[in-house]
Formats: sequence, C-alpha cells, structure tokens
Amino acid sequence: MTVIKEQALPIDMPQDIVEVALPDDERVWVPQAENVWFRPLMLNTVTGGWANLLRVRKSGVLSKHRHPAPVHGFVIKGEWRYLEHDWIATEGAYVFEPPGEIHTLVVDDHVDEMITFFNIAGAMLYLDENDEIEAYEDVFTKIEMCRAWYTDNGLGADYVERFIR
Repeated sequence: MTVIKEQALPIDMPQDIVEVALPDDERVWVPQAENVWFRPLMLNTVTGGWANLLRVRKSGVLSKHRHPAPVHGFVIKGEWRYLEHDWIATEGAYVFEPPGEIHTLVVDDHVDEMITFFNIAGAMLYLDENDEIEAYEDVFTKIEMCRAWYTDNGLGADYVERFIR
C-alpha cells in the first residue's frame, strides 16, 4: 500500500484570503484601460489563474481577447455585453466563457458603473484586427501591474502580497 505523505506548507505562507471585496479605499482598484479597473482578490502563482473584480465607469471597452482556459463571471452591478454576441449580462447574471472564444467586453454609455467578478484560469490573450496575439496578461503580469500601482499610490509594493498564493 502506498502512503501519500501530506506536504507541510511554510509557516509564513498565508492560506485563507478574507477581504472586503468592494473596498472603501479607491487605491485598491488597479487601472487596466481608460475607464477600466480591476480589483485583485486572489492571484494564484501555482495554477496561473486569478480572481478579480472588473469595474468600468461610464462607457468602456476591454480589448478583443481570448482565454486558453475557462472563465467564470458573475455580474454584481450594472451590465455589459460582448460585441460578438447578442446577449447582455445584467446584474445577477452568471457568465461562462469557453476556452478559445474571442470576445470584446463593452459597457455602454447608459451604464454608470459595472462591476463583475471574474475567475480566470490561465491568461488573457489580446488580439489585433486579424485575431493574432498582440499582447497578453497572466497572473505574473497582473502581480506586476498591482505592485507598480500600489507603489505609486502609497499603499506600497508589498500590498499585493495579501492576494498572492
């Protein structure tokens, strides 16, 4: 009989994350694009995924992209749509994005603010007009975006550590 020994984790490695998802401190929101911010909740360096809130104020667009792995979303506030589909994700809606699907997230002018929880496995591959990859984001680029933003706004480079697993 094979016995699997449980691996002990370092004592200083944080396990649980318990954070107020919608923070009072605006500095926690990291700029992503014009009128677009993300708020990290968990940045998983082991599996390469992350969980965050995406916030768009007024109208905004998250560039055309695809994911090599599934994405799950839940609309907390407002509404949004994809240019490539005829549905609208409204408050309370769950959205599943299958791996490889190309989409462009849009928040229309009549929406004052949209906030959606996304659980992303893998990366975001940003595409040009020919659907060729022109840029990407993964958990490590997200960490660096957070680190730079938190350094600039006074929270400090180490603030991002609370979300990293």
